[in-house]
Amino acid sequence: MNRDISAAIDLGTNSARLLIATRGASGEMEILVLKRVITRLGGGFTRERGISPAACDRTLSALRDFSREMRKTGVSHTRAVATSAVRDAVNGREFVERVYAETGIRLDIIDGREEALLTLNGVVSGLGRSGDSIVFDIGGGSTEYTFARGKTPLFTRSLPLGVVRLTEGKGSLEAMDEKVRRELKALMMEVEGSGLGSFPEGATLIGTAGTPTTLAAMDLKLARYDHHKVHGHVLGISTVRELFETVCPLTAEERLHVPGIEKGREDLVVAGFLVTLRTMELFGFDRFTVSDAGLLEGLLMSC
Repeated sequence: MNRDISAAIDLGTNSARLLIATRGASGEMEILVLKRVITRLGGGFTRERGISPAACDRTLSALRDFSREMRKTGVSHTRAVATSAVRDAVNGREFVERVYAETGIRLDIIDGREEALLTLNGVVSGLGRSGDSIVFDIGGGSTEYTFARGKTPLFTRSLPLGVVRLTEGKGSLEAMDEKVRRELKALMMEVEGSGLGSFPEGATLIGTAGTPTTLAAMDLKLARYDHHKVHGHVLGISTVRELFETVCPLTAEERLHVPGIEKGREDLVVAGFLVTLRTMELFGFDRFTVSDAGLLEGLLMSC
């Protein structure tokens, strides 16, 4: 019997990810291929020129490899999306056309709301949650916040708090912190005005994408990333503060010697940890749950 094989591609500001899997009648997933390449698509990004030639070349190399994997595996359905860096770039459409011409991959540029809703589906299905939750997805160019009841989104916003954007756009920790606090306070005011002001009470805070999984890997002291151990790991705010204070004084090179920090994230972890910590503080959470599943899994479910 022929298997129906689907592929999902998440092209983010910092990394490109590929998931190839089969799905059973009841929705269970058998992973055949899972790849992640840090391409730093948003590296060297400018408002005037958009995606830099070097970042474009790095990303195309990864996508060519993904295309080969899909042909080799016999993929019948594909959904590939591009997020913050491409949607904000003046040359975003040109980049998408080049990707299709050179790899055969059709990239769909999605907005922050669709990104958040797809992520919610991936997170809730991956963790099996049915109660109230606030999901935050820290990317390279933006961070999405979604308030949900089970799989039903009640409120969602995309904020310009991506780790590449903060790291390259702000010259100091103080400047990053001021930006993060300002954006999150504005978000809190909007949430309160929407009638969801008391919603966080009793809800679970869930973090997904590179920063939360890196925090979990550091807490678990993983020399090699293991998504089975990371997925569902719970981090208290005191642990997040401790890890944040550990990495801040280190040079980027020194951070690579800390178990759990992957090459390509060494200069970005401070910004990501800062967003996580301020999110917990300002929304009043003393812990959060890490989800290894997110946008990629949500995409596969939508194939």
